[in-house]
Formats: sequence, C-alpha cells, structure tokens
Amino acid sequence: MLQFLKYVLATIVGLIVFTIVGFFIIVGIAAAVGSSQETTALKDNSVLKLDLNHPIVENVSDDENPFKDLGGPFADNNESIGMVQIREALRRAAADSHIKGIYLQAHYPQAGYAQLEEIRNALLAFKKSGKFIYSYGESFTEKGYYVTSISDKIYLNPAGGMDFNGISAEVSFYKGALDKLDIKPVVFRVGEYKSAVEPYIRENMSEANKAQYSSLLNTINDHIFEQIAASRNTDVATLKKVADELLAYKPKGALAAKLVTDIGYYDEFEADFKKTLKKQSEDKIEFVGLSKFLKAESAIPYNDTQNKIAVIVGEGAIIGPKADKGNIGSDDWVAELRKARDDKRVKAIVLRIDSPGGSSLASDVMWREVELAKKVKPVIASMADYAASGGYYMAMAADTIVAEPTTITGSIGIFAQFFNFENFLKNKLGITNDRVNTNAHSDFPTVTREMTDFEKDWFQRSVDAGYETFTSKAAKGRRMSIEKLKSLAGGHVWSGIEAKANGLVDVLGGLDDAIKIAAKKAKLKEGDYKAKFYPQPKSFIEEIFEKKEEEAQAKIMKAQFGELAPYVKQIQDLKAREGIMALMPEVIDFK
Repeated sequence: MLQFLKYVLATIVGLIVFTIVGFFIIVGIAAAVGSSQETTALKDNSVLKLDLNHPIVENVSDDENPFKDLGGPFADNNESIGMVQIREALRRAAADSHIKGIYLQAHYPQAGYAQLEEIRNALLAFKKSGKFIYSYGESFTEKGYYVTSISDKIYLNPAGGMDFNGISAEVSFYKGALDKLDIKPVVFRVGEYKSAVEPYIRENMSEANKAQYSSLLNTINDHIFEQIAASRNTDVATLKKVADELLAYKPKGALAAKLVTDIGYYDEFEADFKKTLKKQSEDKIEFVGLSKFLKAESAIPYNDTQNKIAVIVGEGAIIGPKADKGNIGSDDWVAELRKARDDKRVKAIVLRIDSPGGSSLASDVMWREVELAKKVKPVIASMADYAASGGYYMAMAADTIVAEPTTITGSIGIFAQFFNFENFLKNKLGITNDRVNTNAHSDFPTVTREMTDFEKDWFQRSVDAGYETFTSKAAKGRRMSIEKLKSLAGGHVWSGIEAKANGLVDVLGGLDDAIKIAAKKAKLKEGDYKAKFYPQPKSFIEEIFEKKEEEAQAKIMKAQFGELAPYVKQIQDLKAREGIMALMPEVIDFK
C-alpha cells in the first residue's frame, strides 16, 4: 500500500511539474515571438556594450531567452553568441551616429585564436570610423587580452592580474585508466604524426607529436605577440620578456610594460568614460547590448539585391550521416550544399569550416558534393579555428582555401581504433559472452573478443587504402604532386601561416575575405550581393526541447544501469571513436 501511495504521489508531482514547465514554454513562445518583433530605439551618445565572455559560435538564432531577466534556473548566463552577429554589429556601429564608441568586455572569451583574430580585425576596422574602444577588467586571460589589446584605454583592477605568459597545450592520456579497467585498444594508423590515438596507447606524447605541437604553438604565439606589439606600441622582445618573467601578473607590471593604460576600479573607469562622453558625474551612460543593438534600425542602407553568396557552416566534429548538437552530419550538410548549388540566386558558395574532423566516410561524402558544386559555381573554403583531418577533407576540393594565420589545419591522415571490452565485462562486471557464427568472421568487428591476425591485417590494409584515397584527392585539389603532398601529410598539424607557406592554404584571411573572393570569382560587384548563412540556427524553443531530450536520455541510462551509468557512458564515448576516422590529435586546449 505504501509503495502504491509513493507511485501516486510521484505521478501527481510529475503532472504538476509538467504543467508548470508547459506553462513557461507557452509563455516563452509568446515572449520569443514578441521579442523578435520589438525594435530598439537608440539614444544619442550611446555606447555599444560588447560582452565576449561567452562561448562564441558561428551563428545564433535571433530570438533571445525570454526568461533570462528572471535569473535563477531560467537564466543561461553562458549562452552562446555568434560571429555573424558580432561582425554585423561592428559594421553597423561604425556607421551609426548614435554610437560613440564600444565598451569591450573580453576577460575570458570562449573561442579559439582564429575566431578571436577575426573579431579583433573587425574591431580594428571599427576604429577606422574614429570612434573609441574602452575596456575594463578585473583580470584577463591570454585570449582575452589578445582581443582587448586593440583598445584605446585598458583599465586593470588594482587587485587584479593578467595571464600573459605565452601559450601551452596539454594532452590527457588514458592508457593507465584503460589498463585498470581491462579495456584493450586496438589501433591502426598511417603517418608518424597521426597522434589522435596516442592518448589510448601511451602515457605521454611521442617525440614526433611534441615536435609538431612545438612548431604549431610557437608559430601562433609569435604571430599573436607581433599583433599585440603593434597595437600597444612596443616590440616582441619586450613582450617575450614580460611573459618569461611573469611581469604582467601584477597590475603595476602590466602598466610598466604598456599592456594596460590605467590601473583603477570600475568607478574610476566609469568616471573616465563619462569624461570622454562629456557627461556629468551623476549622468547615466547609455549602454546598449549586442542583441538589443541589432534590433535597432540599421544605419547601413538595406541591400535588396537578389544575388546571394551562400555560406554553408560546418561546425564541430564529423560524426556520421546525421548531426547532433554542435557536430556535423554529412547528410544535413550535403542537403544545404545541394540547395545552394541548385539555387539560381546563389552565385557562389563559401564553406565555413570549424572542425577537427571525424568520420572518414562522412568526410568523403561531403568532399564529393563539393566537387559537384564547384562544377556549377565558385566554391571557396573559409577555415575558422580548426579545419583539420576530416575538416581539411571538406575544404580541399574548393577553388580557393582561406585560413586565419592561427587556424589549425592539415592533419592529413586517417586511423582506425577499436576497443576490446572482453576482460572489462568479465573481470569488472561479471559479464561473459559466447557466440555462434555462420562464417569465419560473422561477428566482425566486435568489442567482446580479441581480433584475429587476419582481421588486424585486413583493417590495416583498409586504413592504408583510405590514406591513399585522402592524399591523392588532396594532391588533386591542391594541384601538387602526390610526393609533395605526402611530405606534408602523415597526420602533421599545421598553423594557417605554415599551411600557406607549404601550399595547403591559398590565402590568409577571415570569412569576409573568403566572401569577397567568392564574389570576385562570380563576377559580382561590391554591393551587388549579400551573404546568407545556412543552416538556420535553432530557436530558443528548439534548444529547450533538445536539452530536455538530453536530460531524458541521461535519466533512462541511470534507470537502466544505476551506479554503472557513468562507466557505460564512457564506453559509449569510446565506441563513438571506433572505425576509420579522419580526426586530428586531441582538440588542442590552449592555455
């Protein structure tokens, strides 16, 4: 009887929660529709408040979270902002007489250096309008300061500090954990630099991997220091000394090194700000945020041309035919590319790629569609933070490849990886398996037994053949000999600067540069085209249902496996890496 009452009570509570959630979703839909239609009336002497302390993705939906002002569980304080929206806002702010300058907040932007370089260049373009950029921070990360360094005034809190000590990259290794769990990795690869499998078979970096990381990081670091030196009217040698001796960790050291213009609290920064705006101390500064500003009437005349340049965004790992949140599916991406190819109003196509790679098969499927598309109209590739391995596979058939100097690219190579869970299941969980086959390898591949020598040889030959396919297609796309291409391949990772020097990239620049190249190849004059981005980002409501689906899947797994659920999830993550992959080494986390 007690158990029955528990179920009844749980059902009642569930219905109440469902009703409340349903109510808020309905209110959210209404609020989202309303907010998408409202316009912002800009006041004179306004300042664009550009807060970059969020995850930065390529594009976001126009509708906002209608509950964010309620705080608590309704607010998403770490919601993503889009590169599309940032670039558009900066162009419009430069032309808008209501906007006198920018208050830049970039303490800890969550993006790679290539994306940040595009934002930095857009900010430099904004400064050509003669308007100011002011920044204040209690502290700055290395990436945050890289963007902030273009500011006219940089205030650092007297008790704060700056992470200015150069770039490092750390790789985690799981061999010890796999050994403890009795999970045996089975690896097949081509190329000494194809190090994506190293975390599962080693406890440290191979010498070849260390060498490529060292070259990559030093090239990027030198480029960043050169840009900062130019903005702060200093030299690279001085910046290296500051980094080596940790001089900027303390505000006085940062000031002495000319990395900041002032040491002060926010009220002092605000007082300085008001002087620039010619306001009295009691006056309020009219700040306008990114999303609100984009809802104001644009000072740039509307472009009513029917000519479009389609920007097809591929962002995340390549996981197979179907995409999930934050990843690329070949079926979905190809569908967008075909629509752009067949649309008469689309005069050229730009592939905006930000991917470390993934499924070799899905990469090849997308490569084929790029080949078909460029027979109809110009196709330009624009590389963001990553366009490596499968990401490079997507780009290599394009007419022209554009990369930022700090883009991580190349990693031309493939590998296959499997995991034998037989001993883990038997020794850790007490689960054993038996089988009946009709043929010698009916159960191949399987995670519950060791591969035979024949099967291992078969897979290595498949990986070798896949590598020949990848390199031959890359050589054709890059119009170079297979011998030269292979000398650059073997899984070697390059910066955009290195890739431009060795011929894997044609032009150093950002998305705007790629769009201009596409327009030129399509013989379109400036102003006679507009860029349209595909696919459309998910709305706020779609994001809600996606999150609910993820939560439901986690609860189902917990119900099925109980305390073993985390281990099962880890096994699923490992299995997702099985098969033939065109994936770069671990996605590099710069620190």
